This record gives sequence, C-alpha cells and structure tokens, in this order.
Amino acid sequence: MKTLLSAPVLILNANYEPLNVCSMKRALTLMYSEKASLVLNGRGYIRTISKKYQAPSVIRLENMIKRPRPIVKLSKAEVFRRDNYTCQYCGTKTTNLTIDHIIPKHLGGAHTWDNLVAACPRCNHKKGGKTCAQANMRPMKKPKTPDASAVYRFGRYLTVNQEWLPFIKGW
Repeated sequence: MKTLLSAPVLILNANYEPLNVCSMKRALTLMYSEKASLVLNGRGYIRTISKKYQAPSVIRLENMIKRPRPIVKLSKAEVFRRDNYTCQYCGTKTTNLTIDHIIPKHLGGAHTWDNLVAACPRCNHKKGGKTCAQANMRPMKKPKTPDASAVYRFGRYLTVNQEWLPFIKGW
C-alpha cells in the first residue's frame, strides 16, 4: 500500500498540458478536494473500510494554471542526461562521468549548456586545461541546450508509465 501511495501521477493543466508529476497520495488529496479530476485510472483501486477509490495515473486540474514556458535548468545531472551518459570524446557509455568545459574556465569558458559536455575521467584528464584544438580532441556532437519538451521533461517516467504517452506527445 505504501508503494502505491508514492507511485507517480501525471498532472495535466485544464487544457491537458502536462504540468508536473506528483505522488498518488497528493493526487488523491487534489481529487478529494475537487481541485482535480481523474483522467486515467491505470492502477486499479484503493480500498478503505467503507469506500473504494480509483487509483489515478493521470489527473487534470479543474482551474487553468498560468506559468512561464518551462526550461531545463543547467545541472551536472542534466548534462549527463542530455549526453545520454556517454563520454563525448571516446564514446564510452558509463555512469562514472565528469563534466568537461570545452573552452576551459581559466581561458574564459563559461559555465553554459554550449560549453559543457560529459566526459569519462580518463578523457577529462587527458584533455586537462587545454582547448579541444590543443588536445586534438573533439566532442562527438555539438553541445546545445536541450529542448524543454514534455517528452524530455517526463521521459524518465515513460518506461514504467506508457499510458502517459498520449498526454505527453506533442507538448
């Protein structure tokens, strides 16, 4: 029961735009307070002594939430995710990665999406504080800011929650 209450639930805006992911416990609270309604029951039922509630997989807010366009925040984990946990110099796929500045910080390189790549410790040490031309090492693909699409933002949940796909595609 405890794992079911912590299961992820997709929250949709009133116009069916994917907004966020919350726990089932939070989703049930929103539904019970009539701030959200059930869109998809993908998990069966939760039974109490006197009642039976549908266990939501997707809920929709009753009122429209206005918010700015989402952006992907720059972090070490997001750089690894953007680069698919692959060293951008040798192509090794591993979880033991470091962040490399294409133009080193001491040469004026900024801490931005366009200047950061995932690198294995061996390649990062080999490149050191040199530029790519000096080290004769080129990234496999040009780094860029990832698109803040719903598929990218909620992609890690899609392997387990395939029923979310119709609500996420196209946003």
